[in-house]
Amino acid sequence: MNKIVDYLKENRPYFENFITRSTYNSNRIEGNTLSYADTYAILFNDNSFKVTAAPREIYEAINHKYAINYLLRHLGEPLSTGFLQDICGWVNHNIIEVDGFRKVQVYIRGANFVPPAPSQVPMQVMYFLDNYNHSTYDPIEKAARFHIEFEHIHPFEDGNGRTGRLLINYEMLRNELPPIVIPAEERARYFTLLQEQDVTGMTALLEQCCQQEREIMEQYREGLEHREPSAPER
Repeated sequence: MNKIVDYLKENRPYFENFITRSTYNSNRIEGNTLSYADTYAILFNDNSFKVTAAPREIYEAINHKYAINYLLRHLGEPLSTGFLQDICGWVNHNIIEVDGFRKVQVYIRGANFVPPAPSQVPMQVMYFLDNYNHSTYDPIEKAARFHIEFEHIHPFEDGNGRTGRLLINYEMLRNELPPIVIPAEERARYFTLLQEQDVTGMTALLEQCCQQEREIMEQYREGLEHREPSAPER
């Protein structure tokens, strides 16, 4: 039994709030222009709100929700090549086809490093997975350390940032810790920590986000406990 996952699934208001915040902020970090209200309307079929957006941005919202659902269903599995490709496949569904790792050189705008050549990616991912699955770091430090490593490998042609942030929550939820939402407002700090490979700084950011999520969960828990019972059906 995983109490955090059970709470996520059983508290519908919190579930919708978390999925919307996670999707909105992760996509916003990558430049998606959907508003929070747009994101909620797309994810939960709120037809009272009219959304006008480019198809790609709409797919990015929908795909992120499906990727989270995939993650929740597969938390019991070790991290593997197939797992990484499936997550990235959901992130890019109906946008680009993910057929294994990238076969082209990629460059990250504004970054002070160049990801490895395509020929080096499979070997680097193999080392990444072996180290990940056999590491004994504290869960939050582990999530921070391997998130930085994953983003520097940049194993896919697109969707690496979203995939990597989902993998942070793979580690958090497996260890019954609150999931993490990195706010779009922390984008500059977050990118600086990635570029500088600052594990200590990234760990501090994730700890901050974890505490914020814990407080949000508590607010929803209190709301659920104090909610008046619904009237019996007639």
